[in-house]
Amino acid sequence: MLRRTLLAIVAVFVAWSVLDFVIHGVILKAPYEATAQLWRPMAEMKMGLLRVVTFIAAISFVLIYAWPITKKSVSRGLLYGLLYGLGTGVPMAYGSYAVMPITYQIALVWFLGQLGECALAGLITGAIIRE
Repeated sequence: MLRRTLLAIVAVFVAWSVLDFVIHGVILKAPYEATAQLWRPMAEMKMGLLRVVTFIAAISFVLIYAWPITKKSVSRGLLYGLLYGLGTGVPMAYGSYAVMPITYQIALVWFLGQLGECALAGLITGAIIRE
């Protein structure tokens, strides 16, 4: 069980890192450039910190599934991922939209990106840690 849990953590971290690049580096590149006054310049971005944050989030995501969820399967993993994505994506994306001058497009992509990342992470976790 420990080996599968560690493998799931690494797999989720890698998947989230790749998807974060696609979402933030490709899909949202132009909207971020149009709102450059809201963000740190690239030279001041704390990319190492973002990697640590992503790794801690992957650990938390996988451990929540691995320990308290008793019936483990791919479908349970997907359901868990969708619920986790909904629960974290709405407050992150639309809570930010409510208080920051970001465009609706950015908020929507943040929400859909979070939902998609978590659904994929749930599938990965459910496939690796199953009964």
